[in-house]
Amino acid sequence: MTRFTFILFRKDGTTTMIFRNTARAKQAAIFGAATLGTLLLAPLAISRSGITPAHAAGASVAPTTAGYAAATGTWGVDKSHTDIGFAITHLAVSKVRGHFNDFEGTVKVDGVKPENSSVSFAIKTASIDTANAQRDGHLKGADFFDAEKYPEITFKSTKIVQKGKGFTALGVLTLHGVSKTVAMPFTVQGPVKGPDGVQHLGVDTLLTINRQDYGLAWSKVVEGVSMVSNDVAITISLDLAKKPAA
Repeated sequence: MTRFTFILFRKDGTTTMIFRNTARAKQAAIFGAATLGTLLLAPLAISRSGITPAHAAGASVAPTTAGYAAATGTWGVDKSHTDIGFAITHLAVSKVRGHFNDFEGTVKVDGVKPENSSVSFAIKTASIDTANAQRDGHLKGADFFDAEKYPEITFKSTKIVQKGKGFTALGVLTLHGVSKTVAMPFTVQGPVKGPDGVQHLGVDTLLTINRQDYGLAWSKVVEGVSMVSNDVAITISLDLAKKPAA
């Protein structure tokens, strides 16, 4: 029997699960104190018969102090569960979104002293994908990324800072041959063990850059309105898989 599940978002940021079957009402109470951010970063596993046993028991994949320690080690990117996206504004009225499909990275985690952790990442510029071949060709060309001349976009951290329940990675972003220091705030989920027995760690970050700062200067104005915004919102959702100890 299928049961429908609803999430009630309150103005104070708390949430409550509401089930069509009132027998689940008591289970809903365990989510009453959960924050909106926790639910967004740790999606509930809802089955056809209701919530899964793990969530019914109040389980969470939000990291604890012990969880951070367990995360110590070297992590690679699980490409099939990772998304590197961006969005720009078109004609000041709509969003155009895209992704990069080819990338690699290494994250070294010191769970006891997070400041000793590091991130190294490289994106293949030519893997840009906005679901429009003509537009993708323009973006890969000299007007924008010039993928042939600048085949990679890279980020290398210089410092990791813990701020409350989150972190900030300070480092150098190199794009279109221009290197600039940026601060990337991020949150961590896990670690949890996957069906393959490998530990997985989730990292989410959002960064806005001005494309003009990196020499992506192409612009066209139509009746006083720019076709492409200067601000680019970058969203990264990483699924990291722990590598075996050397």
